[in-house]
Amino acid sequence: MSRSLSVVVPALNEALHVRDAVDQVRLAVDGRFEDWEILLFDDGSTDETGAIMDALAADDPRLRVTHNPRPNNLGGVYAQGVDMARMSHLVMIPGDNENPASAMIPVFDAVGRADIILPYPKNSAVRGIARDTLSRAYTRLFNLLFGLDVPYFNGTVVHRTDLLRAITIETTSFAYQAEILIKLLRRGASWAPVGIEIAPQPDRESKALTARNLYGVARAMVGLLWETRVKDAMRTGARATR
Repeated sequence: MSRSLSVVVPALNEALHVRDAVDQVRLAVDGRFEDWEILLFDDGSTDETGAIMDALAADDPRLRVTHNPRPNNLGGVYAQGVDMARMSHLVMIPGDNENPASAMIPVFDAVGRADIILPYPKNSAVRGIARDTLSRAYTRLFNLLFGLDVPYFNGTVVHRTDLLRAITIETTSFAYQAEILIKLLRRGASWAPVGIEIAPQPDRESKALTARNLYGVARAMVGLLWETRVKDAMRTGARATR
């Protein structure tokens, strides 16, 4: 399989950060892949984010811009990226410039070692006690419910594009990556962990704790439990009665 990469970059009102975020992606992919592209998504922004993306794409044919008239959320944008991707592997890097090239490079260098390259933050405490505690609890809960031992469910995971197209991503919420990982790991996909150093923006607050996101995560979790526990039990019972 070729080592090519589609990078999905979503941004909602990130005019102050999206240009630097794209520059960091370019630094990280340069010379590491046979081919690459950056799929920019202006996800319903009301600032200059979309105009900045258009200007960036005008100077580089490897960049393509999609303007969503209203926010499609991370999971929704990710699914759009999967549909549009032209390369053998796919990753999503948020346009908030929280992922420096130094954090992406070890992940990109590992592409090809397994079906899934799974980064996890080695310095997650830099996000603050509350966010770090929540993130750890989220990871433990998903691992417990689905019998996994994944170090992190919300990172900039690199997947094989063909495997992503073999599943249906149901949620548009913050839990999109957890859903993907659970479904692909249950299908037997291989994975390799990579520790990275993250660099949170000091002027930004996490959008993960919005009521809409929390509801979306809960709904995704219930859906996954239904699919992986209830449906499996029903299928097993049906086979046993034949």
